[in-house]
Amino acid sequence: MKYKNTLLAVKDMEKSKKFYKEVLGLHVCADFGANVTLTGGISLQTIDTWKGFIDEKNVLFKSNSYELYFEEDNFDFFIDNLKSRTDIEYVHGVKEHSWGQRVVRIYDCDGHIIEIGENMINVVKRFEKSGLSVTQISERMDVPEKYVINCLKSNK
Repeated sequence: MKYKNTLLAVKDMEKSKKFYKEVLGLHVCADFGANVTLTGGISLQTIDTWKGFIDEKNVLFKSNSYELYFEEDNFDFFIDNLKSRTDIEYVHGVKEHSWGQRVVRIYDCDGHIIEIGENMINVVKRFEKSGLSVTQISERMDVPEKYVINCLKSNK
């Protein structure tokens, strides 16, 4: 068995395609009208066809029981662009997790949670730039020193 992608039911396909392109930079790989596949392995399905597939009349949106997770190389630039938009509903603003990664969570136009996190390699490099040693970064992030060393060697 092979995992293929994640499918999200959406109320307005055009609005959803626009959101994922403008906010997250995803592009349409295949467009079959009621079903659209985006870069990154995300598929969008119209709510009407989805209801037919699952033989249910009600689909719950904004359930807060899952999220789509992305990492951004230029986190500060992304956040500045996000702040300039008036159509974004936040789950929460930027916060820093205990391991040092900064993240923001937003809702897409159908209430699906989207998490955008700072690229983990960049977190390691940010800590190094602040003067922390490999051992200190390892302890701060609760990761093995080998992980820190590999991140520091990365060209990203």
